[in-house]
Amino acid sequence: MRQYKSENLKFFFIKLISISIAAIILINVLFNLIIADKIKYFDVLFSLTEMENRKIYGEKVRDDLKEILKKDEIIKKEDKILLYNLYKKLKSEFKEIER
Repeated sequence: MRQYKSENLKFFFIKLISISIAAIILINVLFNLIIADKIKYFDVLFSLTEMENRKIYGEKVRDDLKEILKKDEIIKKEDKILLYNLYKKLKSEFKEIER
């Protein structure tokens, strides 16, 4: 009878350990697939505290702005309509404040 209980405990612990290992592997895989890609953006944000990185990203932004200014149209027509409608809406709401 005692040996029967020890065998049950042995199987229980083997199952417990195997399920725990499977859960750890599953969590690790899910973390790498879902979250790890987004963490690299945090690295960029945290690296902005260093002066050299700020200079690099500042130059990158300047270059991108120069490229945008070379284009004939910066904003698509649909976006222009949306922005204009937003402008009119905001303007009407600010008129209410002035009264």
